[in-house]
Amino acid sequence: MEVYQTEEQQVEAIKGYWAQNGNTIIAGIALGFAGFIGFNLYQDNQLEQELAVSDSYQTLIEQSTKDAEAFTENGEKFISENGSNSYVALTALALAKEAATHKDWPQVQKQLTKALETAPTEGIKAIASLRLARVQVQLEQYTEALATLNGNLPESFTAAIEEIKGDAYLQQGKVDLARNAYQAAIAADGMATSPSLQIKLDDLAQVSALPVSSEVAPTDKN
Repeated sequence: MEVYQTEEQQVEAIKGYWAQNGNTIIAGIALGFAGFIGFNLYQDNQLEQELAVSDSYQTLIEQSTKDAEAFTENGEKFISENGSNSYVALTALALAKEAATHKDWPQVQKQLTKALETAPTEGIKAIASLRLARVQVQLEQYTEALATLNGNLPESFTAAIEEIKGDAYLQQGKVDLARNAYQAAIAADGMATSPSLQIKLDDLAQVSALPVSSEVAPTDKN
């Protein structure tokens, strides 16, 4: 490495370095600054878009209490225009709830499936899964319901999962599996949120206690 003996030599060396590389350094700084500005502009633009979507969602939800038909139409439009935005899943859940008031189960199933596909968090995914499974039981799609419940859902939803499994098994006449599921739901503190669990389990006990009917041929006294 070259050693400079005087301050004048150091100054001349610096001048020479800048003469050769100054433009490159300045250009690099300028590009870096431009990139910084561009990144912040990008963030600002993203924030504006998120706020716009949030406002649209809020307006949509407010409309749901005033004009159900318009809400359904605008909700479908909102979903189609916003791709996988986090508000899409929430909108689909709201549309499913509206359809359920009219017992339009295929529409409910459609919206819950959309909510499940676009859920931004595990919690929303679990809620959509549980509601979808209940609808599938309602539509006698028992295999599909059990598959929906086996989607690696958070442990905190165990009680609800097991209760719905019990309902699916019971509808299929699988009493033992239904009993096991209800007992698992109670063990997971399901009684805190679903007091009817004990009633379901008690009803199963009564079914199991019923004697098997048999026909006895009448005696011929003649």
